Amino acid sequence: MTVQVTQDNKLKKLIVVGDRVLVKPSTPNERTASGLYLPLGVQEKEKVQQGYVIKTGPGYAIPLVTDEDDAWKSKEEKIKYIPLQAQEGDLALFLVSGSTEIAYQGEKYFIVPQGAILMLEREEEL
Repeated sequence: MTVQVTQDNKLKKLIVVGDRVLVKPSTPNERTASGLYLPLGVQEKEKVQQGYVIKTGPGYAIPLVTDEDDAWKSKEEKIKYIPLQAQEGDLALFLVSGSTEIAYQGEKYFIVPQGAILMLEREEEL
């Protein structure tokens, strides 16, 4: 059986760990404010980039304090998470120096810790 790879399911296998987010960079500005065209190498070396959050990790791990001696308690997950502020679909401005650039199935992505995200833009209905 052959599974067709589509944009929707090609990233389902990826699991983002901890307080990190997977960001697909958006098209950088080709011109400066004065109208000069920037070569691609200069555009990619900017200190701050923007892109869309594709996947998020579970958040910051917090271990639970439990008594191991209580046999009557159910065995449940020992770690809880504080969720991240970033959500899938957000436009993120982030520091390139704090992120890691990767290539996955021919596409360029950044793995960005929440601490390197400067600002989020979210489309919400008011």
